[in-house]
Amino acid sequence: MPTAIIADDERLMREQLRMRLTETWPELEIVGEAKNGEEAVELVEQLKPDLTFLDIRMPGKTGMEAARDIGERSQVVFVTAYDQYAVEAFERGAVDYVLKPTEPDRLKLTVDRLKQRLERPAGKVNDSVQAMLSQLAEKIGQPKPKHLQWIQASIGQDLRMIPVEDILFFRSDEKYTCVQTASFEALIRKPVRDLADELDPSLFWQIHRATLVNVNAIEGVTRDIRGRHLVLVKGRPEKLEVSRSFLHLFKQM
Repeated sequence: MPTAIIADDERLMREQLRMRLTETWPELEIVGEAKNGEEAVELVEQLKPDLTFLDIRMPGKTGMEAARDIGERSQVVFVTAYDQYAVEAFERGAVDYVLKPTEPDRLKLTVDRLKQRLERPAGKVNDSVQAMLSQLAEKIGQPKPKHLQWIQASIGQDLRMIPVEDILFFRSDEKYTCVQTASFEALIRKPVRDLADELDPSLFWQIHRATLVNVNAIEGVTRDIRGRHLVLVKGRPEKLEVSRSFLHLFKQM
């Protein structure tokens, strides 16, 4: 039975990749998880996995630095969001890649190639991949975006990665927060008060203690017979109540 470890500084990303790998490659045993490159190198030394899935950008030792330290001890698979840079180099490279967020169809192609690669010795990161990593070095060295770029939400038994710009609004109740897009609804446990600190305030306005709305999704504001101000959302029947303390946001509208 082939074995693997997963290294990513985001817990939900590790969980999503583990889930997708279980679905796509049931025979693969995930024997460990690491939060950074240093832990990944240590786990490779301890567990000697056949495969190591490395997020390229992690705090401390990056994925590419960890790959150099791992060398030939494990087949390296990079996990990256930089598809526009990575695909051509990886297609020619000695390692493979998984794009964030993980998509089942692309992962199946990766798994098919990894099964073939496990039949031969692990190779060091070759010149084409080294060139690609050099191109990424400046980006990798930058801090992660200040604001959330993706929301990881549950739809039934599935974990979805939703770009924040696709979200129309967030609305919380006592237990969950509803994530509403134009085509589906998902649930997360993070409250609106935490999301308000992590989302770009120029894109998402908090209009109520339990509601955040995408500025680009606002169709207009109306008042009901009780005098409440309500936000109309493009393409949606919901009317989102605006608390008095947030009415100043709409003075220019």
